Amino acid sequence: MSAISVQLLNGIAYGMLLFLLASGLTLMFGLMKVINMAHGSYYLLAGYFGYTIAKLTGDFYLAIIAGIVFAAVLGYLMERFLFRLIYNMELEQVLLTFGFIYIFQDIGLWLWPRSILVITKPAWLAGSLTAFDITFPVYRVALIVTGLVIATALWFFQEKTRVGAMVRAGVDDREMVTALGINVNILFTLIFTLGAALAGLAGVLGAAYIGLYPGLDLEVLIMALVVVVIGGLGSLTGTLAAALLIGLADAFGKALIPEFAMFSVYAVMALVLIFRPTGLFGRKE
Repeated sequence: MSAISVQLLNGIAYGMLLFLLASGLTLMFGLMKVINMAHGSYYLLAGYFGYTIAKLTGDFYLAIIAGIVFAAVLGYLMERFLFRLIYNMELEQVLLTFGFIYIFQDIGLWLWPRSILVITKPAWLAGSLTAFDITFPVYRVALIVTGLVIATALWFFQEKTRVGAMVRAGVDDREMVTALGINVNILFTLIFTLGAALAGLAGVLGAAYIGLYPGLDLEVLIMALVVVVIGGLGSLTGTLAAALLIGLADAFGKALIPEFAMFSVYAVMALVLIFRPTGLFGRKE
């Protein structure tokens, strides 16, 4: 029973990390109709940058801030000078951002070692908790709590704030919102930057959990896309549910059938899409 409980907690912790990454992609892809295939690169580069800051200063929290700011600035620059020119041009977005994947990969290989890099956690996050005969790392508990806090904040922002309402309206009818005097470009820049910042946060937190290494950007991108598709485009609630579902499938798959661990993830995706083609919380067009 304790082994099952540990895998359950492992799956939730990994799911929360996926949610932090995929929520940014949901904001870009689901709300803004922007296909940013370089989203995984934000994760990896922010993780590398946070690792460098942590190594230089020994401050884990400064590394988190640095990773968030780095990814946010990178996202802002790409939206402001590239994506704004190709909104509603899906093929161009895919080709452009795929090109940036290779550019960012080369930058990463040039600046950082090719070995696995791990950010050192603070002492209070490096220990373990024991409850009901279950021993579980404190850092993974912190990941779960962080994911829940961010999920609540994003839901409140999207559903309960004036800015969130303007963003949703701008996606549905950009011309109408513009006619009301609202600057949609600023709104979309804000959302894109926020999505990139979430990827940066996930990158630094993930660097202390699963580490950093070349090729991780594509791995996390694929997992994030799976989460977004299963959850339903534009749905943060669906993204959270899908991330937890994929996290649990990954954890139990690796524990029970390690040779087919990835199969368990895609099997879940296939089953969901068979019965819910628009995703768990997706809306029919």
